[in-house]
Amino acid sequence: MKIVIAAASGNIGRRTAEKVVQTGAETILLTRHPEKLADLVSVGATVKPISSDDTQGLIEATQNADALFWLTPPKLDAPSLRDWYIQTAMTGARAVRENDIKRVVNISGLGAGAGSDLGTVTFVGTVESIFNQTYSNVLHLRPGYFMENFLGQLKFIQQSNAVYFSYASDHDIPWISTDDIGDEAAKYLLDNRWAGQWTRNLMGPENLTLLETTAVVSQVLNRSIEYVQVTVESIQQQLALTGATTDVQRELGNLFRALGNPDGIYATPRTPEAVTPTRFKQFVTDKLLKHILT
Repeated sequence: MKIVIAAASGNIGRRTAEKVVQTGAETILLTRHPEKLADLVSVGATVKPISSDDTQGLIEATQNADALFWLTPPKLDAPSLRDWYIQTAMTGARAVRENDIKRVVNISGLGAGAGSDLGTVTFVGTVESIFNQTYSNVLHLRPGYFMENFLGQLKFIQQSNAVYFSYASDHDIPWISTDDIGDEAAKYLLDNRWAGQWTRNLMGPENLTLLETTAVVSQVLNRSIEYVQVTVESIQQQLALTGATTDVQRELGNLFRALGNPDGIYATPRTPEAVTPTRFKQFVTDKLLKHILT
């Protein structure tokens, strides 16, 4: 079995790759940062320095592939974030059609395509439609909010004993570990028994507010961590300092507002198949604490 994993050096792509490589399947990893995957090469994976918008490179890399993992990688310097999502999806879909790839596992997002002006939540709905037009077997995994977003708070936890998000302190959020997303993706990539085009929500084990998550962090670190709500505009200003274009700032602002709407995307009802195992305290103990101690 040959499996191709795009955006393989990110949190989800890497976890997916690790699980696939462990089975002995032929694994092709696509990334703009091949140096980050040297350890997986040592256990049998092949890494190709191919970007998600490289049409010819992707077509060549996916020849004779049985399955393709797809995730639209972030691109803060994109002149148009919407165009980036569409362009890369069309590149992936073309490779699926030309090489007759039987199964595609696409990482989408909870509430995909629920409306316009929702930032990337709107765009991943378009990505789903583009891959569905290949008439291949396609599974769209729709995860909630990544626990690993807390890793971006490390310096604030260490310097000021605080975390900063734009969401109301009582807004409950379906936190999910990217490890769990990668595990689910790998499972479906390796399973040739499923068919059709369908979606599956992934929402972690429970919804938690920012006050509840910071209470967990405080307990594990054995010191008080404060939650501070900041404005979307202040986050956009920080994005500008990291090189985000005006369009990316605007669209991610739309995303943060959509995710913070108490009657919006994260009001999605829970179903049994949306539950994944890693609890927030386990993430804090296994990952956040590890980074703080190193």
